[in-house]
Parts: sequence; structure tokens; C-alpha cells
Amino acid sequence: MTELQELMTEKIMASVPIDEIKEALLSEYRRRAIRYRMLDEAMKKKYRMTFKEFESANVVKEQKFSWQVESDAMEWEHAVEGLRYVEQKLKDIQTQ
Repeated sequence: MTELQELMTEKIMASVPIDEIKEALLSEYRRRAIRYRMLDEAMKKKYRMTFKEFESANVVKEQKFSWQVESDAMEWEHAVEGLRYVEQKLKDIQTQ
């Protein structure tokens, strides 16, 4: 970070109460968690299995690496990992 950026950050931090920043972070993480859960549920419904089962069954290979299945796999993995990440962040922030 440049010196100017550091000064601007300090100025913003001084003018915005920590509770507001914390609440904004919590809201953003909750929003992401909802989005990830919705995607996870949609994929579970589409493939009639969990992501773990999807990987174990090697569905991508079974479907001959079709673009749709490959794309779904990447998006689903991102949602599952993203949900794990935001749930940990929510726990961390709430315990502070």
C-alpha cells in the first residue's frame, strides 16, 4: 500500500465506527453464504447427489468431460468452498 492509501485508510477508519464496519462485513458474508447455499441446493437437485458424491462418482468423466458438467463442477466446488470460508469468517467475527 502506498503512503497515500495508508493515510486515506486511516482517515476512513477514524470516521467510521468499528461496529458499522463489523456489521457491513457480517452482512456481506451472510449474503455470500445465501448465494452459495442456493447454488449448492440447485446442483444437488440437478444431479440428485451432494458435491462429495458427485466427485466420488467422477460424474465429469462419466459425462465425457462435457462443457456443461465441467462448468457445473467448477461452479459447485467454488460454492462449497466459498460457503466453508464465509461460515468460518462469520464465526471468527462473531466471537470477537
